[in-house]
Amino acid sequence: MKHNPHPHDDPRYPVQHSDAEWRDKLDPMQYQVARHAATERAFTGKYWDHFEDGIYRCVGCGAPLFDARTKFDAGCGWPSYFEPLEGEIVERVEDRSHGMVRVEVRCRRCGTHLGHVFPDGPAPTGERFCINSAAIDFEPRKDGVQE
Repeated sequence: MKHNPHPHDDPRYPVQHSDAEWRDKLDPMQYQVARHAATERAFTGKYWDHFEDGIYRCVGCGAPLFDARTKFDAGCGWPSYFEPLEGEIVERVEDRSHGMVRVEVRCRRCGTHLGHVFPDGPAPTGERFCINSAAIDFEPRKDGVQE
């Protein structure tokens, strides 16, 4: 787990765009969070208290990341999930920024910074994926079936 502060420069991600393309694709907050690992203020993102049924997707590439059924109220002010939709879609990267050692989570397809994972979540995983709303888009489940 090695930290790369500029994931969009990393050629191992299958989805690649230039910095200008990312700026065109994302709004200013999404760009800062997704491409430069910024963090939105707690209790300000559009999904921190959102509990509709569906799938949360990566803003960078549309990859399905989290199922609403794994979302829980952690009281932290950011959307929190106890596991990713598919274990391999979320990459864990050591983050030593801000004088701390944490585990950053990124989209494995495009390198979008999603947030961090902490070992204080509920069963069955005991993990809390603390995700920035600016890094995800929500797709409601239609008739109980996800497309």
